[in-house]
Amino acid sequence: RMSRHAKKLRDHDINPCLAETDATTKCMDDNNYNKDMCSDYFLKYKNCRKFWHGIMMQRKRNGVKPEMPSAEERKKILESMG
Repeated sequence: RMSRHAKKLRDHDINPCLAETDATTKCMDDNNYNKDMCSDYFLKYKNCRKFWHGIMMQRKRNGVKPEMPSAEERKKILESMG
């Protein structure tokens, strides 16, 4: 059974970087945990976290709830950016 924390991390509405997390994990598995082979994946994950963290902080400052947009809302935000 997954812990509540692990479940949260697997929830698309809570974790905006689920695809990047999974891709990084897969790369690490496929490359015998050689981080150097997966630097692109780590960078994409880091950029994803940085981007959504900024959005979250902005919403928090503006009193918008929930602070993390839902998966559907995030899709619209990304589409509006092109």
